[in-house]
Order: sequence, then C-alpha cells, then structure tokens
Amino acid sequence: QVHLVESGGGLVRPGGSLRLSCAAAGSIFETLDLAWYRQTPGNQREMAATITSSGRTVTTDSVKGRFTISRDNAQNMIYLQMNNLKPEETAVYYCHARPYYNTKHNYWGQGTQVTVAA
Repeated sequence: QVHLVESGGGLVRPGGSLRLSCAAAGSIFETLDLAWYRQTPGNQREMAATITSSGRTVTTDSVKGRFTISRDNAQNMIYLQMNNLKPEETAVYYCHARPYYNTKHNYWGQGTQVTVAA
C-alpha cells in the first residue's frame, strides 16, 4: 500500500496563495504517478493537477497558470502551489497516487480543507 498524508490547508482570502503538501510512504516513490484532486459537497471529485513519474505535468483548464504541481523524489513529497485563489475553489483537496505500471491501483490521502473567503 501507499500511505498519503496531506497538509497545508486552511483559510485564505480571495487572491491569496497556499501551498499544499503530501507525504508518501510505502512504495518506490519514483514509480508513482501523482495528482491533486478536489471535491465540494454535492459534486464529483475533480482532478486539479497531475505529475507523472517522469515529471510531466498537466493542470485542468480552470487552474492553468495559477496552480503548480511538483514533486521532490528525495523527500517523497508532492506539492501543490495555489496562487490567486478564488472562493469557488473552496474544497477538500486530496492527494492521489498510482504506480505508472499498474493503473488499477489507486491510493488516496484523507484530504485537507481549503477555504477561500474574505
């Protein structure tokens, strides 16, 4: 199993910034494709950004130019830098991992709350 623990959520004003962190354990970190998802009540969990084991990144259109996903293979850490946050981006943010060689395995953290409000 892969164990994921998110941190860094909290209250931020519109236009502000937060950096989320996710610590991973229980696997060879370099083999994992990684992602950040977010979910609000009554909505499906949506992907915000992904980063592959080889370092390729993709962000969803709504956050493009404002969110940056990164990884530190030496520390087994995944980050999501969020800039210019909007109130509608209030959500629980989840870290996700799966081995690049077996996409049938999906691992989730417990989530961290991000609230964007004045």
